[in-house]
Amino acid sequence: MRPSKNSILKVADLHRAALALVVSQAIVMAFLVGSSQAQDTGPTPIPSSPSVETSPPDISAKTAPAVEAAEKSGIPTHPVEIIQQMSGWLVPFLIASIISVWFTIERVVVLRRSRVIPRSFVEPFLDDLHKGKLDAVTAVSQCRKNDSPVAAVFLHGVQKWGRPSVEVEQAVIDGGERQIGQMRRHLRVLNGVATVTPLLGLLGTVVGMIQAFNDIASAGAMGKADQLAAGIAMALLTTAFGLAIAIPSLIMYMYLSGRVEALVMEMDALSQKVVRHVSAEGLAARPVTKNRPRTTPSPEPSEAVA
Repeated sequence: MRPSKNSILKVADLHRAALALVVSQAIVMAFLVGSSQAQDTGPTPIPSSPSVETSPPDISAKTAPAVEAAEKSGIPTHPVEIIQQMSGWLVPFLIASIISVWFTIERVVVLRRSRVIPRSFVEPFLDDLHKGKLDAVTAVSQCRKNDSPVAAVFLHGVQKWGRPSVEVEQAVIDGGERQIGQMRRHLRVLNGVATVTPLLGLLGTVVGMIQAFNDIASAGAMGKADQLAAGIAMALLTTAFGLAIAIPSLIMYMYLSGRVEALVMEMDALSQKVVRHVSAEGLAARPVTKNRPRTTPSPEPSEAVA
């Protein structure tokens, strides 16, 4: 069996969403790692002119531990070293990144236009309404057979077949609000990730700076700027991780919100056509067909019991 066009588009949209989010996070992280490597590469030392060859042998032995300590306290530049230094702070950032990627892919798949407003259903349905080939019962049956959001909105309208246009339009508005809520679902998760991760990074920065100052105070190394700079730079890595996750998440949130708004506007325009055709005013303006009497749909089981 050959894959259908909708399945191919669904897989393509999923791949594009995952690739866009992963690439954006990789670009931000590569920029941060490159910046830290550039900062770690200091100016080349100027060779000292040969002066006095006599030097106490014990000076090199005393300075060797200090040099090794300075090298160990340098800013980590390799990704493995950064992960080791981040230790426990990496867990919440990893969880936030997985949540962001998961719900981004889910919303991209759900908000496909071919799923929300399928052309194979909308165009024949509106054409049959315009030509008077549908009655209330047939229209309701066709809307119930289709599981798209636009069909659910149409269903609320055709169930008011033959009612005044104000009543039909209000029913369409009520159905549209329910579908908008379904379409906006999980977008708040992306907005939450984009808001919380920078705050986690800021918290890690504050904790890291407190630890850096505590180490300097306990070691009695006040005035050694290299130790202070290394501690602050390490603390800022948490903010860098938070921004690396928040920026792509915010971009995808804005993109998906814009897609929802565009789909809602198109659904509203299509629903207005349904209102004009099924309202009492619209039915009175077109001739009555002999084969299709203007019947009203049977009430729902709940309405009949009530």
